[in-house]
Amino acid sequence: MADLIEFYGTECSHCNAMKPMIDRLEDETGLKVERIEVWHNEENAAMLEKIDNGECGGVPFFYNKKTGQKVCGAMSYDKLKAWATGK
Repeated sequence: MADLIEFYGTECSHCNAMKPMIDRLEDETGLKVERIEVWHNEENAAMLEKIDNGECGGVPFFYNKKTGQKVCGAMSYDKLKAWATGK
């Protein structure tokens, strides 16, 4: 079961830039990230809108299922890891 969700768009350059960092995060921390595509899937887009609640309005958008914390946009690996691990 995933700890985090990343909502992304297939053609989103920022989302694609985050992929290697997400892979590294999973390898280094053991956290699991569920990647959900929203640009070509209406159900997934509706799920993003519900969780986002107007706070971000775009992708990449990350959601921590355990804490309910959200973060949006591309970021450095260090910022992603700090947010994901709560440190």
